[in-house]
Amino acid sequence: MARTESDRCPGVLAVHQAADGGLARVRVPGGLLSVTQLEVLRLASAELGDGRLELTSRGNLQIRALRPDGPRELSDRLFAAGLLPSLEHERVRNILASPLSGLDGRYDVLPVAQALDQALCARPELAALPGRFLFAVDDGRGDLTQVGADVLLQAVDDSEALLCIGALSARVTWENAVDALLAAAAAFLQVRDAQEWRIAEVADGAQRIFERLGLRPGSEQPVVGLPVTAGAHGSALAVTVPLGSLTQEQAVTLTEHAAWIRVTPWRSVVIPTVGVEPLTAVGLVTTAESPWNAVTACAGRPGCAKALADVRADARRMLPRLPRDGRRVHWSGCERRCGKPVGDFVDVLAVGNGYLVDGEPREKW
Repeated sequence: MARTESDRCPGVLAVHQAADGGLARVRVPGGLLSVTQLEVLRLASAELGDGRLELTSRGNLQIRALRPDGPRELSDRLFAAGLLPSLEHERVRNILASPLSGLDGRYDVLPVAQALDQALCARPELAALPGRFLFAVDDGRGDLTQVGADVLLQAVDDSEALLCIGALSARVTWENAVDALLAAAAAFLQVRDAQEWRIAEVADGAQRIFERLGLRPGSEQPVVGLPVTAGAHGSALAVTVPLGSLTQEQAVTLTEHAAWIRVTPWRSVVIPTVGVEPLTAVGLVTTAESPWNAVTACAGRPGCAKALADVRADARRMLPRLPRDGRRVHWSGCERRCGKPVGDFVDVLAVGNGYLVDGEPREKW
């Protein structure tokens, strides 16, 4: 992988300068937020940014349109709220965990994700990981198998987990699981070139990493499951945030009715089961049948200088007419297709005089 640019993946301290101002990405390892932390983020977005919280495809949150003096104030607030435990590691705390874990009798991997985050921040050398390097801890249901993690840990039973890198895997005990994940990350730093940001970009990367771990990989493959869908899941409720853009009113509603919040990589949140009326009243989605569950979009105009259209406004306007063939629909303002889903999807791409839908011209809507 021959890149000429440096890793510019944004964080809280390394803010990306977009057309609408600074863009800060707040890592939420394991997706778990307290109500107090969500309130801190809500107020920060209202007072320092454009008032919205963006949910990303990696279960993180973004604040857009930060004013010039916003990043310093934001970092102070997040540090006080426990959302910025290590300044050196703030961009590398990319850890997904199964959002329903521990709520339906499966092995609870949230403590593993939290232990991984703490151990990662305690390793100074791992602050050198690229901002796109991704860990995933799956509780065995397979919901995270296809999120594109560099290193996937999937529960097998109460004693063992499957450590997966690319197409290779090996079993590890839960006692050694966190150490194995960190060792894989450290091995990646040893085998990569500076411009290789993901294990998949390293020639024979998975094999070389397993060799350094002293593990002999086998052919056992992880379970492949489905993403969490909106609706009731036992004692929990999954709630889709349309286009992943959480408004002030929606954030307030969540803080008023939920005891905790888990952010998912599907631009939704999981909360304890509550009455849905206050949620739907502010535009949140609580049923699997809503078309919003299958629609995503990049920032588009006016936030992104590269975008050729206000794709979010167009997506909202065209929602009733979008294809409903079971595939996700992703709206992109330019050919970079930021935020696109993993796997097959309907590709709606802005061009100078309208859109291409799966490569076919469509009149401007």
